[in-house]
Amino acid sequence: MSIRFTAEARRGMVALAVAAGLALGATGCGGDGGDDKKPEPAASASKSGGSGDSGSDPSAQEGQSEEPLAELKGSGGLLLQITSAERDSGGFVTVNGNLKNDGAQSAVVPAALSGNETEIIRNGRSLGGATLVDSKGKKRYYVLRDTDGRPLTTTGFSTIRPGESVTVFMQFPSPPTDTSEVSFQLPTFASATIQISG
Repeated sequence: MSIRFTAEARRGMVALAVAAGLALGATGCGGDGGDDKKPEPAASASKSGGSGDSGSDPSAQEGQSEEPLAELKGSGGLLLQITSAERDSGGFVTVNGNLKNDGAQSAVVPAALSGNETEIIRNGRSLGGATLVDSKGKKRYYVLRDTDGRPLTTTGFSTIRPGESVTVFMQFPSPPTDTSEVSFQLPTFASATIQISG
């Protein structure tokens, strides 16, 4: 009996919290029945439109993040999908992506992806050989390193099974703020032009 009472009490509390949140959302919009006809402000529409609309916003965002900025084909069935390249206030550009084995057999990640600098190679397999090329400014940017010489990128992978995907990142010095288009290069992969956001 006490378990049933607790479960019912929890359901009641959740329903009350949802109702209060919807009431606050509707009050914050300041509108009456016309909110459903104004989908432009996404935050207001999702709060006032009930649970059906709130589910549509995340799926739209997921759709955007699933479409890569670029896809680069490498050797042995490897595919690198670049999902974002964001500039931050600290003067860095972080490139995120997925390294996927599109082949039918396990793929050994080439040692060449680490680049040819002794300091980086000493720290194991990585994407330390990646570069950004700013053709407008005629500069090449290499993956950053920490004070111990470790590259600021995903490390420690050697084999990827068929169909498996590994989330990866690489951090570079930021090109000038008026440069938004750069060429991304990684040894053994085709190069691609990507857009920097932020």
